[in-house]
Amino acid sequence: MNFTNAVFPGQDQIRAFFGGAEDGPFVMVNLLKFKERADYADGAEPELSGRDAYRRYGAAVQACFASAGARSVYAGEVSGILLGEVAELWDMVALVEYPSRAAMMMMLSSVEYLAIEKHRVAGLAGQLNICTRAIGT
Repeated sequence: MNFTNAVFPGQDQIRAFFGGAEDGPFVMVNLLKFKERADYADGAEPELSGRDAYRRYGAAVQACFASAGARSVYAGEVSGILLGEVAELWDMVALVEYPSRAAMMMMLSSVEYLAIEKHRVAGLAGQLNICTRAIGT
């Protein structure tokens, strides 16, 4: 199995994910990998870790979730692997429940979200976003 962490989806991924028919609530599984050092576009705070830059984003994004009707379900540090094999572990897993894809898109394009996204970009080396639905829905 091959996988590639990324910080932003490609245009084809955006069209495929947001362009279909609305289909209700889902939980996004975020597998996160942090940069050793934060990398802000303006060069600010080069001594800050990528993890700490992402923590700033994580604290601020809670209000964006609330305004979109979303909620953080779980966030935790990856501490090991029991089954399977990967070349390198992710640093953190976060689960976020969204009421719809439209709500997620509204949040991602909001002024409030765009103002805090710099912390996400500065901290992340990459991530995987996996959309899940409850069985039977």
